[in-house]
Amino acid sequence: MIKQAIKLGVMAASPCNYLPSEKESIAVVMDDDVLSSEGYNALVQAGFRRSGNNIYRPHCGACTACHSLRVSVEHFQPSKSQKRQLNQLKRLDLQLKDTLDDNWFELYDRYISARHRDGSMFPARKDDFLSFVQSDWLRVRYLHVYDQNQLIAIAVTDDIDAGYSAIYSFFDPDHTWSLGSLCVLAQLTLASENQKPWLYLGFQIDACSAMRYKEKFKPNQRYIAGEWVSLEK
Repeated sequence: MIKQAIKLGVMAASPCNYLPSEKESIAVVMDDDVLSSEGYNALVQAGFRRSGNNIYRPHCGACTACHSLRVSVEHFQPSKSQKRQLNQLKRLDLQLKDTLDDNWFELYDRYISARHRDGSMFPARKDDFLSFVQSDWLRVRYLHVYDQNQLIAIAVTDDIDAGYSAIYSFFDPDHTWSLGSLCVLAQLTLASENQKPWLYLGFQIDACSAMRYKEKFKPNQRYIAGEWVSLEK
């Protein structure tokens, strides 16, 4: 773990993308010597997240709704619906790659157009997406999901000693299965196979309906007031 003080740059507050009544601000790591696989591995365990080459976490003045969430790979207990989805997963082909398939953007464009037309990522832009998910100092993996040789989903996954960190997933918006949840289950499956202790799912915001799926993967822990805690009864 990193012991020394870390220099952070705090961005000005702006309207929150998840809770319209709140203002958001983020703290970005400014020390270049921490921007490494080793540094990121330690900071993920302190509630930080990555976007491109930047490592950050929320630094909001009045709101503490965002909590980093991680799922125990070894002790994961699927719900009844997740067990059904795991059976679906057995019919799919999972491949963890260092590069994206040539046809990735076609799938991404369809996903953004169908699911996020009102968001900042529309229209889909190849360069914007790559600058968001790629890193100069980290091995980024791309979990490809195929249904009878047809690419139906990609889950961008950071590979660190502390576990896998789920960065972003996109999928066939017309598929009849719940591919977003299947991507998480696929990451948990590969994490187990590769003896990774945790799957980090980013920030959980209970009041945001789009975030609630993360809490369904149990047992999980949240990073609150400087430590990982379990809120489960």
